[in-house]
Amino acid sequence: MRLSGFGVGSGTALGPVRRLAPSVPTDSAGEAIAGDAPAAHTPASDPTAELARTRAALQATAAQLAQRADEQTGAACDLLRAESRMAADPSLLDDVAARIAAGSSGQQAVLDAFGAFQQALRAQGGRMAERAVDLADVARRVVRTMTGMPDPALPVSQAPYVLVADDLSAADAAALDPASVLAIITRDGGPTSHAAILARARSIPAIFGVPEAMRLTDGQIVLADAEHGSVDADPRSHTSHPVAPGRSAAGPFAPGATADGVRVPLLAIVGDPQDAARAAALGAEGVGLVRSEYLFPDRDEAPSVDEQTARYTALLDTFPGRSVVVRVLDAGGDKPVSYLPRRPERNPALGLRGIRLLRRHEPVLRDQLTALARAAAASASADLWVIAPMVTEAEEADWFAALARRAGVRRVGVMVEVPSAALLAEQVIAPVDFVSIGTNDLTQYTLAADRTLGAVGHLQDPWHPAVLRLIAGVARAGAAAGKPVGVCGEAAADPDFAVVLVGLGVPSLSMTPVALADVRASLAAVTLDEARGRARRALAAGSAAAARAVARD
Repeated sequence: MRLSGFGVGSGTALGPVRRLAPSVPTDSAGEAIAGDAPAAHTPASDPTAELARTRAALQATAAQLAQRADEQTGAACDLLRAESRMAADPSLLDDVAARIAAGSSGQQAVLDAFGAFQQALRAQGGRMAERAVDLADVARRVVRTMTGMPDPALPVSQAPYVLVADDLSAADAAALDPASVLAIITRDGGPTSHAAILARARSIPAIFGVPEAMRLTDGQIVLADAEHGSVDADPRSHTSHPVAPGRSAAGPFAPGATADGVRVPLLAIVGDPQDAARAAALGAEGVGLVRSEYLFPDRDEAPSVDEQTARYTALLDTFPGRSVVVRVLDAGGDKPVSYLPRRPERNPALGLRGIRLLRRHEPVLRDQLTALARAAAASASADLWVIAPMVTEAEEADWFAALARRAGVRRVGVMVEVPSAALLAEQVIAPVDFVSIGTNDLTQYTLAADRTLGAVGHLQDPWHPAVLRLIAGVARAGAAAGKPVGVCGEAAADPDFAVVLVGLGVPSLSMTPVALADVRASLAAVTLDEARGRARRALAAGSAAAARAVARD
């Protein structure tokens, strides 16, 4: 039996299934604490005491998650801190208090208040919906704290296993040990979920959104193929260890290049200087995207120019003499920044985010650009490039370029993440020095498919010919203008897709550092003409599945 889902990574793994215990809290009788469970509906005899008990559980959960964040780095740290902030959210506490005052028990009040917020996040779609899974995880942790129940533990096994679950929160994924977990298979979730981000960062092959996942039983041998998004539930032959992906003869740290010697710089996507150091150790040839909004988390006031200068200088010093692309604050949408306030929006993914929000808070942007320029001057051999997010037209590109150059930034670029910028690539690229294509958002906006919604998950695929044609158009505009064009995002980490991107005319690729070796090996196996042939076949296909198939043939 072969099952299908959304693959993350390029590896394959074969081994026994171990199922993650259901994460829904249960009472002493084993009944779920929700719905009609008596423990959840019993009114509190003393609302004041019940509120104090519930508040203490929320605070304990926030502290526990914050402690776990301190033990992690990079994306895992960021996502766990976000969960910690959810548990301490004053608006959620106010909602819980109101429900307790109206007669609910503390645990029911938590489940109902967090549940209402989950529905609101899912209704907004986009990246906001990705937080609903993490919010549910926080609610369950609070209820377990209130009832004295332990958190469900990961399976205990002397041998490595394939983890199967209904879904994974960021906290669950952060606890996974690549030495024990061969692969991940989930019923829910998608390729851009927080769990998917962490699975890729840990080099664990994963297949998300497999409807029949929970039909797999403990001990059953399965073959998980992340590259093709498939699970063979009855493989004809198997071993007890994962099937390792092929590597190039040139080794994992050779510069990126095709078989006929055409250079393709392979850059890393990072969130902080620690990430940059790890990327350098994995052979990154520079940094293709620094998410600057992650450098100063949990701030009520904007960091000073001096603070920012010191942090950026440390980052630049990690890659002396190599390019480092820093994206200015990409706030709004699912990434609220408290010192960049905005009004609530019904659809934040299409609202005031990226450069749109920065134009409302120009002094904050001016300070960031000043700090970046000073850091470039302070670093002995820095090659700083600065880029703006969510640009939709040439006027925005021109405005940002002028502001950045007045601040002293030498290389200025913009992100192409929406179809309008791709269709107007010649005009958008004219006032800047380079552009970078963000495939995650470009795919979502091109295909009108919420990338967190399983019902349209099959459309959230960068292999779709419509997305490929937009990428090709931007690459042509860059070549005609003599300006660099790069691609950053999950798509560039797919070894087969990376070959097609090079064939489309994209000269550099940025990805999570753990994907560098696989992409480098894939490029080294083809000539530029072969890559162009694959790209032509993919462009002529009628669907994402057909494009993927003909490109891999």
